[in-house]
Amino acid sequence: MTNLSVNINKIATIRNSRGKNIPNVINSALDCQRFGADGITVHPRPDERHITRKDVYDLSKVLTKEFNIEGYPSDDFIQLILDVLPDQVTLVPDPPEVITSCSGWDTIKYKDFLTETIKVFKDKGIRTSIFVNPDTEIIKSAKFCGADRIELYTEYYSENYFSNKRKAILPYIKSAQIASNLDLGINAGHDLNLSNLEFFASNIINLQEVSIGHALISDAIYLGLENTIQMYKRLL
Repeated sequence: MTNLSVNINKIATIRNSRGKNIPNVINSALDCQRFGADGITVHPRPDERHITRKDVYDLSKVLTKEFNIEGYPSDDFIQLILDVLPDQVTLVPDPPEVITSCSGWDTIKYKDFLTETIKVFKDKGIRTSIFVNPDTEIIKSAKFCGADRIELYTEYYSENYFSNKRKAILPYIKSAQIASNLDLGINAGHDLNLSNLEFFASNIINLQEVSIGHALISDAIYLGLENTIQMYKRLL
């Protein structure tokens, strides 16, 4: 079964819009766990426009399921990871000004940088995943960088699902096969939702985890958080 990690950035965005503590990010994360999530994902950014550094430290003290922290490996981010020691760190090539993740790493161009960064985390026993596009050579290079897993960037699949889902899934099927042959774990995320998740998960071999935030939290407004998490879990 593929694990569901709930990205709670959007809960923090709502809280920050009023400058107080409603909704409570820590309690929301604990509720997600209680309602069936297999893990919690956060993506702190330098401007703290959603998840803050304090949130990360506070969450690390109370979570009982997998804690996955995404982000660009700046010096501050690396130190945060070493302080918290999460179960998994997902390296994302986001510059500070972007609204959301918009591309995977070029693991060939940045091989030395990624290799050095990953070694720092692996020396502390932290599983490391690299956010990548569904590209064969990029995935091969991710293995050479020392990554334990890749996270497939699924925007292309999500954008083309309704027009031609079988064509949209093909590069991901190929990518998953390559990753499996290299003994790389496979995660996936970005714009997966109640409409397209089941087809994706049923076609990707050895899919270990999906990280879903925006769609899931949006669905929860209408459907309720517990019900929504269970709906996503059933699709997996």
